[in-house]
Amino acid sequence: MLRIGIDLGGTKTEGVVLNETGAELRRERRPTPAAEGYEAVVAGVVALVTDLETAIGQPCRVGVGTPGAISARTGRLKNSNTTCLNGRPILDDLRRALARPIRIANDANCFALSEATDGAARGADVVFGIIMGTGVGGGIVVRGRLLEGLQHIAGEWGHNVLEADGPPCYCGKRGCVETFLSGPGLLRDYRAAGGAAASASDVVARAAAGETAATAALERYLDRFGRALSVVVNILDPDVVVLGGGMSNIETLYTAGPERLRRYIFAAHGHAADDELRTPLKRNMYGDSSGVRGAAQLWGTE
Repeated sequence: MLRIGIDLGGTKTEGVVLNETGAELRRERRPTPAAEGYEAVVAGVVALVTDLETAIGQPCRVGVGTPGAISARTGRLKNSNTTCLNGRPILDDLRRALARPIRIANDANCFALSEATDGAARGADVVFGIIMGTGVGGGIVVRGRLLEGLQHIAGEWGHNVLEADGPPCYCGKRGCVETFLSGPGLLRDYRAAGGAAASASDVVARAAAGETAATAALERYLDRFGRALSVVVNILDPDVVVLGGGMSNIETLYTAGPERLRRYIFAAHGHAADDELRTPLKRNMYGDSSGVRGAAQLWGTE
């Protein structure tokens, strides 16, 4: 059966139709009416699914990716930066409106599933997918299946505390990984050291041009990346780590990042043959399309 994936973002909602082999049959993107409230967002998803099915001439299974996750206790969405969705029974409402089963997952989980299924980590048994952009999230796929966890927070490395005296995070803690490795986090660190830039990409460009302050900020970023990711590698020991989000375009994450990570993992120091990092850091294959493809792949090839 054909599968529709919906990537429900704060500013846009994208839909794609995949066939059994993962080939795209149709894609459409629309603004997310978040300013109009929860009911408008749900209606927008329903309309997009209906229009995609009309265009291809048959009903489909539907998967939805959204920031946040369904609470295992209440069945309602939590931790979404599209705040009108928080505390609302979006899974139940979509099931009712579309009159069929729906599968829903965090957008980082959808990214990880897409890249593990037929992307940069295809064929790997254990995959950790990272999103580093305006926020930081992650997802875990084991032998082709998402690992969501009892609280539905598996892979949420972005809200582990990296530095206890660090900046406040929206989650209520201080010094979370997200406050350092997100785009705003790199920019904040650069500005705190006296730099002036409009975006994280400015900092990266200035570091490439040899500016001292930008180079130092990027070095701190790489060190924090290594420390933060080492905790994941020590616990999960994945076969592949796939990077996504805007910050995944920093080339030095792939050239210098592995060495920073190797410094902090639990390696066999003193035994040269084992003192290495075998886990590859890979750039994503599908970019911004990973989320919507992963949402469709919540149904596998059923």
